[in-house]
Amino acid sequence: MEKALLISWLFAILVARVASAQAPAAWQDDLVNHLAGVWKLEGAVMGREAHHEVRAEWVLNRQFLRMHEKTAASAPSGEHPYEAIWYIGYDAPSERYVVHLLDVFGARYSETLGYGTREGNSLRLVFEYPDGPFHTTYRWSPQQDTWQWLLEQKDKNGKWSTFADFKLTRATKE
Repeated sequence: MEKALLISWLFAILVARVASAQAPAAWQDDLVNHLAGVWKLEGAVMGREAHHEVRAEWVLNRQFLRMHEKTAASAPSGEHPYEAIWYIGYDAPSERYVVHLLDVFGARYSETLGYGTREGNSLRLVFEYPDGPFHTTYRWSPQQDTWQWLLEQKDKNGKWSTFADFKLTRATKE
């Protein structure tokens, strides 16, 4: 009987905390905000051409920028299809960006979060994957309103190499 009473009491406290909790204020980030919109992505992944569409919008009370990346319908027929959803957020107490990546490669790689910092017009993220670290850098060029998206991986010998290098150009204004 005491156990049931204790569980009921803990549940009541949890419900009261959830009910009284307020959603944090919408996140404002002058760099990440420039990623919002519709983009044409072109570049190379592991030496192969890539042509993707990227749609980025603020979601979840503006706590995250969701980027939906998908192989463009106009991509050459031999291009490997790819699709991913990126959620970029910011954790103020730890003063770092947090990125969730979900893609066609499944749960193995989605279990690793990316953490990053901003330097000027660049956002550099580190993913500590089971097979080794991976860096993703978004670099905004305000003059051209374009982004460079550089992905680098470290091999088992400790050498860094380019995994992908993309340029994002705005497809439409939103």
